[in-house]
Amino acid sequence: MELDTAMRKLRRPALAGIMLLTLAGGAGAQQPFERPVLRPALLPNVSQAQQAPAQGNVPQSTTATYADWVVQCLTHAGTPPEKMCEMAQLTQLQGKNVPFSRIAVGHPAKDHPIKLIVQLPVNASFATAVRIQTTDSDPGLTAPFARCVPGGCFAEFDLKEDTLKKLRAASGVGKLSFAEAGGQVVAVPLSFNGFAQAYEALLKE
Repeated sequence: MELDTAMRKLRRPALAGIMLLTLAGGAGAQQPFERPVLRPALLPNVSQAQQAPAQGNVPQSTTATYADWVVQCLTHAGTPPEKMCEMAQLTQLQGKNVPFSRIAVGHPAKDHPIKLIVQLPVNASFATAVRIQTTDSDPGLTAPFARCVPGGCFAEFDLKEDTLKKLRAASGVGKLSFAEAGGQVVAVPLSFNGFAQAYEALLKE
């Protein structure tokens, strides 16, 4: 099913406007659901940390933007200092100060698989896997939901070497799809602009 024309034009920095669609089950119709906006994707609690008074235990934050992806690192004081980095992209519904979706890749850890973690609303259906596609013709990657917390439901994708190669070679707009509790399939535009550059930067952290 083709993405809306507005999604195809998503080749702008991380504050570009995009369209989120609901795909009516079995009908094949496309209907505007909301118009989210891509926002810089901060690690949890970063905003609060930046607003808090300067203290020795407040983590230091650095960010770098690569097209529609943001690489961010938090460094906690200690001996030695603890550094946590990830690259991420999110959508936020207009007029609402909360993310609708968030996709993140953490810094690769030695002897551990590289994971891409998707966060979606809590009304997601566990009966249908989350799917990521680089294009409409791409069969895509699927992963089940792993858990839900008050802040959202999460699915984890293991990124093997061939999968990473595919994602790094992708460009333009693909999509992330999942089913709501009522059975409707929701497609969220997922930009791969800047993915390869952000991942290279992440590896250097």
